[in-house]
Amino acid sequence: MKIPAAEFKAKCLKLMDEVQETGEEIVITKRGRPIARLLPYADAVRPVHGYLAGTVHFQGDVIAPIGEAWNAGS
Repeated sequence: MKIPAAEFKAKCLKLMDEVQETGEEIVITKRGRPIARLLPYADAVRPVHGYLAGTVHFQGDVIAPIGEAWNAGS
């Protein structure tokens, strides 16, 4: 839906309620040109892929041998 800025100013609270109820975007225009969008609020959902990126920190060399003999089977 497109609406002129003057009409948006007059009906602002009603239009916010409408966007919340319907989920429909409203484009606000000034002199016929789009200047803003009114969108329903949505919580940002972090994607599962890469969620823990940057949270693991290695201390020392994790690839070099540890210098102790061990048996993986025991």
